[in-house]
Amino acid sequence: MQSQHDYARLKKDLASLGKSDLRKSVWQLVNSIVPFILLWGLAYVSLSFSWWITLALAIPAAGFMIRIFIIFHDCCHQSFFASKKANGIIGTITGILTFFPYDQWKNEHAIHHATSGNLSRRGIGDIWTLTTDEYAAFTPWKRLSYRLYRNPIVMFGLGPIFLFLIGYRMNRKDARRKERLNTHVTNAALVILTGLLCLLLGWKEVLLVHGPILYLAGAAGIWLFYVQHQFEDTYNERADEWDFVSAAMHGSSYYKLPRMLQWMTGNIGFHHIHHLVPQATNYHLQHIHESSADLQNVPAIGIRLSLQALRFKLWDERTKQFVGFRKLKFRPPIVTPGLQAYRITRTTSAK
Repeated sequence: MQSQHDYARLKKDLASLGKSDLRKSVWQLVNSIVPFILLWGLAYVSLSFSWWITLALAIPAAGFMIRIFIIFHDCCHQSFFASKKANGIIGTITGILTFFPYDQWKNEHAIHHATSGNLSRRGIGDIWTLTTDEYAAFTPWKRLSYRLYRNPIVMFGLGPIFLFLIGYRMNRKDARRKERLNTHVTNAALVILTGLLCLLLGWKEVLLVHGPILYLAGAAGIWLFYVQHQFEDTYNERADEWDFVSAAMHGSSYYKLPRMLQWMTGNIGFHHIHHLVPQATNYHLQHIHESSADLQNVPAIGIRLSLQALRFKLWDERTKQFVGFRKLKFRPPIVTPGLQAYRITRTTSAK
């Protein structure tokens, strides 16, 4: 097993492999947005025949919406283009297409990368995760709210609705002027575009076509974000023992997907590579993964194995693993700095 120093040196060496390529970036824009628009149009036409056909077309359309989100995600990392301005413009446009305000999501996601796996810094840009001791210290009502949040029906069923219609329609309390303005611009653009589509095509038709696409893309996005850090051998430590490289290599999963799904999700399954080299563009992640045997020496999680993550509810600091509610045993709590002062500042699920 490589040491932290070896991984840190490897990270520096790999940075040059992930630089954006203008031709590849432009082509990815074309092969993501154009098919999405075509599928959306076909779904609208299919309403004249059967809504079941419309629903079937919503599945690949949602896949391309996820692919557009990956472009948005790379723009937030300033990695899709060499130009900061270009990343900002395309990031804002793809953010509108995927219902996310560029500056707000960019800032929250930067916090996620800086704190992933750090038990002392949770609450922004991540899945709400409690330790067994924190859960034991909660009141019955707070435990119920946490159980509801971690329930798959709520997380993947109601989660997309909250995410798109409420969560990212409002600014954070500590947001700066630029971030607030960008959120308002995104919301205004969504109102105008949706309004125009409703006037041209009819509000029922727009709802029947875009509603399923948005919902399926949102549910799939939440699942991807969930399984990328909620897996059996993940890494979580308190701040005094937390390490960025260890969090990247051992706290982010290698989600091994079938080739088509890997392409549709913009290689985000190579999440350990993404956290180790966040400035690498998505179309380079597989190449970086294959460039070193050290990077391949991580557990791969397939679709079947990933479903086990639904059982993970709480983090046990004693055993360094996730446990379910059924296996929870109340024991004398571990005394850790800040445990009593722990508060959930904000919980967001997919990104």
